[in-house]
Amino acid sequence: MCIDFKYEVGGFNMNKGFPKGFLWGGALAGCQAEGAYNEDGRTMSIQDLMIFDEKNDRKITKQAPMTMDIINERKNDLDISKYPKRRGIDFYNTYKEDIALFAEMGFKVFRYSISWSRVFPNGDDIKPNEKALSFYDNVIGECLKYGMEPLITISHFDMPVVLVEKFGGWHNRKLIDLYLDYCRVIFNRYKGKVKHWITFNEINMSIKAGPKTLGIIYDGQENFEEMLFQGIHHQFVAAAKATKLAHEVDENNQIGCMVAYFTTYAHTCDPKDVIEMQNDDRYRNLFYLDVQAKGVYPYYMKGYFEEKNISIKMEEGDLEIIKEYTSDFIGFSYYMSMISSARADEMELTSGNVMNVLKNPNLESSDWGWQIDPIGLRYTLNHLYDRYGKPLFILENGIGALDKLEEDGTIHDPYRISYLSKHIEQMKLAIEDGVDLFGYTMWGPIDIISSGTSEMSKRYGFIYVDIDDYGNGTKKRYKKDSFEWYKNVIRTNGEEL
Repeated sequence: MCIDFKYEVGGFNMNKGFPKGFLWGGALAGCQAEGAYNEDGRTMSIQDLMIFDEKNDRKITKQAPMTMDIINERKNDLDISKYPKRRGIDFYNTYKEDIALFAEMGFKVFRYSISWSRVFPNGDDIKPNEKALSFYDNVIGECLKYGMEPLITISHFDMPVVLVEKFGGWHNRKLIDLYLDYCRVIFNRYKGKVKHWITFNEINMSIKAGPKTLGIIYDGQENFEEMLFQGIHHQFVAAAKATKLAHEVDENNQIGCMVAYFTTYAHTCDPKDVIEMQNDDRYRNLFYLDVQAKGVYPYYMKGYFEEKNISIKMEEGDLEIIKEYTSDFIGFSYYMSMISSARADEMELTSGNVMNVLKNPNLESSDWGWQIDPIGLRYTLNHLYDRYGKPLFILENGIGALDKLEEDGTIHDPYRISYLSKHIEQMKLAIEDGVDLFGYTMWGPIDIISSGTSEMSKRYGFIYVDIDDYGNGTKKRYKKDSFEWYKNVIRTNGEEL
């Protein structure tokens, strides 16, 4: 018997180019942009305690230590020059000007985060902070004014210090209820205005960046890794319950999960390298997506937990709600790739996102040592869509670089145009492969404070902000060459790169 397959859009159709209505835009985090760390009732987040280290070697990834003694010392230190995220780029006061520039580029969507410590300054307040909600009313209103969809990240690396001090962060199950109180407020406040939400930014960063993601502080505990996984379990439950709540508040809400995808390849065809690659992919990426997108703890984590002597406390109903309320779409960030090897100790390292990684000799690197791999994005899109079959959204993608402001006010950044155009081309090919990709918010459309190093020199934007690592400068905004380039990409729906 001969079966005749037709290749048509939607069925076995050959998709050509980006679909109509594709969501082009950019993404920022409030804790890296807003500043105003102590204005209108806001209390500190962990990010406000991150110091800029001028001696930092940009080619080596280091995680700054954070203990309760350090927290207590830094939160009382009023020398703002040490803590760049406290000042940000003053987005709290310049949001209208900045969003207007995004609109000029033609953004269809703007991803932004709400500060938990603005909305609930004491963590367990009975009522939310109205001044905070009014600010986000205005940010969302500016987006809608230009026909730009606001995409909101509920928790983006800005763990409130009060929740660390009062409850010990996400290790304490009490945070599930506090998070849901927060979600309930913003879901109802922005009903009909915000459709797409992200529960937790890059939830898989928790093992490497526990303080700013989980608020779990290392003070010599022997079972610290178990504490982190317990906190992650509480976030899984909170994300599922938030998804349930969001759909109850507004059936049009779409809730996404998000990971930072650490795409990896086997160093050689040695089967040991292949197993290493499989394990790296599972433990760094897939575990977090399997729980949130499939609704199950994957079988391979049982052996991992046994080997590490990790025991997670689950309450009755946890696994059921995780199973029933999975994410509506999968979001991820993609900056670089890495390689896996059973002989890692013998190999060269280079800098990467939150950790040093094995250097791939086939790839070029950014000024910060991150390996540039556009083709890896196509591979990752196919890998994720094949495994989960859910719509995908690239929530972050970009290159940090040393930009120079010329005397005439121009900034020439051909390296940024090259990086982004090559990645967008691979997105297009993945769509032609059949992947359901519906949005792209590059990171970050205007220069902001680096999440990892707290420096201003690591610039991602299409818009240059005249502030240096120490807060000096006019704060004036300048359009880089890439500004007009991305404007044309959006205008042509990705046809002209």
